Amino acid sequence: MLEADRVTLTYGATTALRDVSLTLAPGSRTALMGPSGSGKSSLLHCLAGVLVPGHGQVLVDGQDLTGLSDRERSRLRLERMGVVFQFGDLVPELTVAENVMLPLQLLGTRHAAARSRALELLGELGVADVADSRTGAVSGGQAQRAAVARALVHEPRVVLADEPTGSLDTVNAEAVLDAMVALSTGIGATLLVVTHDNLVASHLDELVVMRDGALDGAHDAALGARGVVG
Repeated sequence: MLEADRVTLTYGATTALRDVSLTLAPGSRTALMGPSGSGKSSLLHCLAGVLVPGHGQVLVDGQDLTGLSDRERSRLRLERMGVVFQFGDLVPELTVAENVMLPLQLLGTRHAAARSRALELLGELGVADVADSRTGAVSGGQAQRAAVARALVHEPRVVLADEPTGSLDTVNAEAVLDAMVALSTGIGATLLVVTHDNLVASHLDELVVMRDGALDGAHDAALGARGVVG
């Protein structure tokens, strides 16, 4: 479903990713862990087509993202991916429901149908009561659940999450993570979560560890992961 093939990425004189190869099977649920600065977020951004590696390929359903234009990568990301960031990154000028509706509307769904689906998903996440609130008027936990809803509302093939619970307290973190895993599983999406938290990783099935821009290959069975991908 999603593959990095010998990906190398540099920022000036700094090498962020060193010949990284990783394959994520359809429907897999994987934690990507490692020390700060190990290249986890850089790899996620390459997999999402936000960054283009200097060498190597990123394949989605066999299609090489690195050969596409910015516009083509953006379109593919909209159609096939959902991305959740640490701080949600909701559009502040819009309501919670309008944020969740965005992917559907950009894909051509009519307003009424997009709102109906957004409200349905917000209800499943327990935040339908703040649907018409501006994002600045809701709590961090509510905003992050809305970010999860926005990432999943169009039923993407791949869900990528970069420290999605890092800014939340334990109770909200558990709720957001449980919802994201359950909803991703429900639509059969491939899920990759970047995290430094063993508790977050324990909710997922597989574990990949990065160190110094490369895959470590280490596997901590105590996390409950079934195997290393890549």
